[in-house]
Amino acid sequence: MTCRSRGEFKTPGGKLIAVELDVVDGELRNVVVTGDFFLYPEEALPFLARALEESPATLDEAGYAARVQTALDAGAELVGSSPEALGAAVVRALRARDAPARGDRE
Repeated sequence: MTCRSRGEFKTPGGKLIAVELDVVDGELRNVVVTGDFFLYPEEALPFLARALEESPATLDEAGYAARVQTALDAGAELVGSSPEALGAAVVRALRARDAPARGDRE
């Protein structure tokens, strides 16, 4: 069974970046990156999601950021956010997935 998770990170002095994802067999799947950041060229947005697709769900922020940086090195520029911020959003999404539902806490 998969559970859709969302994580957000507001870059200090910058923009919001968010990610929605599923975890299937220990890997990130169906990754969607959104937010109010800028990306040049705009057409590069799918590259950010693809950089994270099939990543192990066990990486830390730096591991996810490195994958995003590799995608940006292909000629895209992220403005108002950073690969590190996206890495933080991914980790937050994974933590939200693992957190107990509100009704389960007692």
